[in-house]
Parts: sequence; structure tokens; C-alpha cells
Amino acid sequence: MRALSRIGFVGAAALAGAGAGAPATAAETWGQALAEGKVLVDLRARFESVEQDGFASSADALTNRLRVGFQTAPLAGTAFLAEGVVVDDLVADYNSTTNGQTQYPVVADPADFATFNRLAVINKSLERTTLTFGRQRIVLDDARFVGNVGWRQHEQTFDALRAQWGGTKIKTDLTYASQVNRVFGPDSPQGKWEGDVVLANLGFTSPAGTVTLFDYYLDIDGAAAASTHTVGVKLAASKPLGKLTGSYALAYARQNEAGANAADVDADYTLVEGGLSFAKVGVALGRELLGGDGVTAFATPLATLHAFQGWADKFLATPATGIEDAYLRVSVPLGKRGRFTSTAAAVFHDYAADFGSARYGEELDLQLVARTERMTLTAKFADYRAAGLFTDTEKLWLSVDYAF
Repeated sequence: MRALSRIGFVGAAALAGAGAGAPATAAETWGQALAEGKVLVDLRARFESVEQDGFASSADALTNRLRVGFQTAPLAGTAFLAEGVVVDDLVADYNSTTNGQTQYPVVADPADFATFNRLAVINKSLERTTLTFGRQRIVLDDARFVGNVGWRQHEQTFDALRAQWGGTKIKTDLTYASQVNRVFGPDSPQGKWEGDVVLANLGFTSPAGTVTLFDYYLDIDGAAAASTHTVGVKLAASKPLGKLTGSYALAYARQNEAGANAADVDADYTLVEGGLSFAKVGVALGRELLGGDGVTAFATPLATLHAFQGWADKFLATPATGIEDAYLRVSVPLGKRGRFTSTAAAVFHDYAADFGSARYGEELDLQLVARTERMTLTAKFADYRAAGLFTDTEKLWLSVDYAF
């Protein structure tokens, strides 16, 4: 991977230093490290259907993803991980963003390719410290700003050097990445972003809850609009309230332009959420705001965007006038039947502009999930009703995940 050469010297030096004087580990020879390693296999088959106003035909996609990998047992505190991914489609009546079928709505799961998903060296020889060098999965906090976009068939990964340290009440996470491998796959001109990405994350416990401080600097070659500097803080906690459990989350972030971004970005992010749960039934009410001034808006280009602002994925890019998302979320356990433990969830969103008085519409999301130790069955539906922005959209997903 050419991009890894940009951090190769630093990564090699860090791992070599970490390995020096490492304590004895389970594996004492290369043969033992291989024999005691673990095979990684997971697969997903998913049907996705999209009906969107403005298109004569609905999109239907039946895609399969297979990931196969191997991780050695640690030798001198160091393990090696290699994992490949193959994505194909059995029904291809959709715009994958690379297949040219623009007569259909987008389902962002390009197919018919195979590539490395992860290829990394992992060192844990230092106390409470993990150093990872290479192509890797990175999910910070709830993935609101940095995630792996695991909902899509080809996840987002990073060619990076990452250092993690965790104490009893404090955790630090520092990453330098030279390339972001995006969900659009290796055949897309948008399949990778090269540049300089620095991610700093510090979390600690306090009497009020868990506090997270973060500083994310993105300087992306050829994607100036995605080049931003974001600094913020989040507080989250859950507290017993008699037979109930209360929870809350508060967050604030400030974003400015970075790198080659010539725009004057000066945008705020705020989150206020409160919830109650009883007998595992959860209800949460929240308001999330990504600010905009009519020209530029708060952006989260490395986030797992599907998890936020509605599953219909209408707001993957923040409108220039920003977005205010007022939402109500309900989750209900359905118990265990046979080998499967099931849960149901519903989320209602009301969308409006931050700048001006425009409304963006409403959305209802529904989900049913049944799990065993290795298998997950998912049925999911999103219904977005437009109001002055975008178009009415309905999406349905049926998927089977299996890992062993």
C-alpha cells in the first residue's frame, strides 16, 4: 500500500521500540504464533430496496460480502493481522456509484471487487498500551465523528499509526493516518482519500459521567471541502433512579477550515439527549444541531453517517443552512425464542434548518433484530417525507450476518 510508506518509518520505529525488552508472551516461536493464531471469517447477505420520488424505477440490490483473515498469536508482544474482503451482487438494479446505472436511486454498495480490508501489525508489549500500524478499523466513541461505516458492505478503514493507552479512569487515543479507504471501493475515484489526518481523543470518568475531549484535524488532498479542524467535548452518563435508569448526553464542538480548504468555516455542533429505561425498555429524546450559515456548514466526513439523522441517509452531507434534528427513540426487548434473542426499535426525526426557517421534513425508522452468538438477522425500514428539501424516500433492508 503506497500510502503506508508515508508513515512507514515512524511506525517501524515505534513498534521496534515497543518490542525492545518486551516480557515473555504465549508464543515463543514463529511456528507457535501461527499455530495459536485465529482465523477471522464473517459474511453478510443483504437485500436493499429504495423507492425515491424523481426516479421511474426503484432500486433493488442483493449484495454479498465475505471477509476472511488471520491474526497471529502475539510474539514478543506483537501480532500480525491480514484480512481480505470480497463484495459481489446477485441483483444489480441499483446505482452503486460506480456501475453507471444512474436511472436508479443510489445504494452505496459497489460490487465485483476484492481487496485488503485490514493489514496491520499490533503491539501490546507496553503496559496498558496498544500500538497498531497499517490498514485498520478505527471507531472513536459512538462514531459520530470517526467510524468504520460498518453498515455498508465495504467498511471504511485507515492506513495509520495508532497509539491507545487505557488506565482505570482515563483513556487516550492518538492516530496519524495518511489514507482513508472509503466505502466506495477500489474502483471508485472517491474510493480513497490521501492526506494528513490527526485524531486525538481523551476520555476520563468524573462524578458527572464520562467526559471525552477530542481534536480532529483533516487535511485531505483533492477534497478541500472535507478538510476541517474540529475540537469538542462530550459528557455522557447513566444513573439509577429507583426502578428506572436515567441517561443523558451533552456535546459541543467547534469546526474551522483546514489545509487547502479556502472556505471560511466557523460552525458549531451541539447535542442534548435525555433518556429513561425500565425493564430494558428504553426511551430517549434528543436534539442534535450541525450549524450552517447558508454558505458553509459543520461537516463530519469520517463519521458512520448512517447511524445519525435518519437511516434514509438524506443528510450524509450537511446542507449549507445546517440541520437541526429533533428525535424520539424507543427500543423494546422482545425476549428469547429458540436460539434467537430479539429487539425492536423505532426512531422519529423532525428536521429543520439551523440558518433561516426552512423545514426539511420528517422521518420514521423501524428495526427488528434477532441474534444468536454468531448470527444476526435484521429487518429495517426508513420512510423520509420531504418538506422543501430532497424528495420522499422509502428504504427497506433484509440482511443476514454470520461470523465465526
